[in-house]
Amino acid sequence: MIDLKELRDDPDRFKKGAQEKGIDIDIDRILDLDMRRRDALTRQEQARADQKRISKEIGPELGKLKGQLKSGGEDKTRIEAAIAELEQRPVALKQAVQSAEAEVTELEGPLRELLLHVPIPADEDVPKGASAADNVELRRWSPEGFDPAIPFVDQRGFQPKTHLELVEQHGLVDFQRAVKVAGTRHYSLQGDGMRLHEAILGFAMDVISNEQGFTPVSVPVLVREECMLGTGFFPEGREQAYHIEESSRGAGHDLFLTGTGEVGLMGLHADEILDESDLPIKSATRSTCFRREAGAAGRDTAGLYRIHQFDKVEQVVICGADVTEEREHHAAMIGTVESILQKLQLPYRLLQCCTGDLGPKNADMIDIECWMPGRGTLNDDERPEGDWGETHSASRLHDFQCRRLNLRYRDEAGKTRFCWSLNNTVIASPRILVPLLEMHQQADGSISIPEPLRDSFGGQSVIG
Repeated sequence: MIDLKELRDDPDRFKKGAQEKGIDIDIDRILDLDMRRRDALTRQEQARADQKRISKEIGPELGKLKGQLKSGGEDKTRIEAAIAELEQRPVALKQAVQSAEAEVTELEGPLRELLLHVPIPADEDVPKGASAADNVELRRWSPEGFDPAIPFVDQRGFQPKTHLELVEQHGLVDFQRAVKVAGTRHYSLQGDGMRLHEAILGFAMDVISNEQGFTPVSVPVLVREECMLGTGFFPEGREQAYHIEESSRGAGHDLFLTGTGEVGLMGLHADEILDESDLPIKSATRSTCFRREAGAAGRDTAGLYRIHQFDKVEQVVICGADVTEEREHHAAMIGTVESILQKLQLPYRLLQCCTGDLGPKNADMIDIECWMPGRGTLNDDERPEGDWGETHSASRLHDFQCRRLNLRYRDEAGKTRFCWSLNNTVIASPRILVPLLEMHQQADGSISIPEPLRDSFGGQSVIG
């Protein structure tokens, strides 16, 4: 959630930010609701202050009038009227307080709902663009002896197989039985396929915890709705989440399956006030993730690329409100991924996401794509020519999540401020198996196991 005070002070910034992200939100409606709510709060507070003042003032006056009434006299009617008028004042003020309270309550619902849809404006140095097609390539890396710009067959001397062909050849995945169990976009890793999956996830967790100093943490993958709202995955991403309607079965709240470990890692600290000395909090988790992946299917989304259930090593940093520090953490996260991909000998490129590809919660985001020989357009032989496919994403969110989660820290001066947060995909499998299998296939059909993963195979160096 954005800072409402900042919205009041500079509404044009948020209008421009939403427009650049392609998000339709009525900022003027929010300002109107906010103005009316603040006016009602002022009237409520004034009526309460008048209540306290009146209660002190009318007590002695009522006592005096009631004493005069007991003594009798010709002014009985006037005195009774005066007593009734005094006794009515607190009643009228009570009604004014209640009326203002009701107005505040009536306005807060739609105001909060609209605020949940206001995106954080992109940082000024983020390129403007409408969609992922406008993302800007920053740099790329390839292992020695391979260039994505040159056909695979010309470099390796044989026509590459797709990951679908390779997993079938070596019995690494059983799609048919998995679909029987759970439906489309499900899979069952088998034998060396499962070993490869476990090896690459374990390798990534070892790197992030042993080499980068991140604390391994387990998190629930079933979370309350407020956790999804707090981390910014709702309301816009609701259609991508699996919903478990526990409330209809007598439970106190519904649950949602998370699409990333980031939700749990951030949710653990909701409603906390940390000391500045506790920051940064650097945590990582390996969790099973679930996404409905609503949308059209196609050849480039087949197999292990776009699926409903996967495992991911995710890292999160919670830091102070300092953009220089935030950028340093972001660069380090990206460097970690680059190091892992280089050790796995996988060609990749970094893309600076444009404003239209950031989504509501990101002030900045870098995507990393790996080269996948089995993707892309078909050549004259009806074989794919290869293409890039997204495998990683690293985001800076400023205070967007922490404000929604009410996650704060106390700085050296004792002032309470909202924390800032970042997140990054360290590895996601089995999607990463697509480039790994396709890039490490050999002319005889076997698959070379990258050096860092061989210990998990008991020293085995080849599949097949």
